[in-house]
Amino acid sequence: MRHLRDVLISWGPLGLLILATLENAGPPTPGGTDIVLLILAAARPSDAMLCAGLATLGSLIGSAIFFEVVRRGGEKLLVKFTSSGRGARFRDWSQRYGLVTVFVSALVPLPVLPFKVFVACTAAMGVSRLRFILVLLPARVLRYAALAYLGQQVGENSGAWLKSHFWHLAAMATLIGLALWALVRRAERRRLAERRRAAEHYNEGSLL
Repeated sequence: MRHLRDVLISWGPLGLLILATLENAGPPTPGGTDIVLLILAAARPSDAMLCAGLATLGSLIGSAIFFEVVRRGGEKLLVKFTSSGRGARFRDWSQRYGLVTVFVSALVPLPVLPFKVFVACTAAMGVSRLRFILVLLPARVLRYAALAYLGQQVGENSGAWLKSHFWHLAAMATLIGLALWALVRRAERRRLAERRRAAEHYNEGSLL
């Protein structure tokens, strides 16, 4: 895998697009796209944002492929990702918090929030492809734009900077996720309240 990564780095932005697609569609290579993006942004500062855009595009393509595979596989394929104790807990989180789990895990690569498990749960629960992509897109844009900017500005020391600030970034992503969850819950309560009012209005009309 390291040899493949070196080859893709030599291909520049195109190699990054291929790596991001493969990484999100198949078995994950922890930090693969992030590392290559940092390396390319440091080596080619003028192409940093191009690399971020291609990393985002590759992530969307690969994730859409993985999403579709799990969706077609249904419950049987989901069990493969959620059969263990941790997997069952992740499935419960996905059912409870919905697409917020996808956003947070796509934004910050936390070991306790495995991105692909949440994608698998989302696909198996019947979430539409468009909603999934619309949630994934801003998370990946923020993540890869920040990494590209970091590599562009800090250069070879960007990796060390990320390690030293990892938990700060994780806390920030968690706060964003909680804020999104609160907004989702508020919208759900409003929708339920509107349905109850509509039902009451219908019942009153029927009695008349």
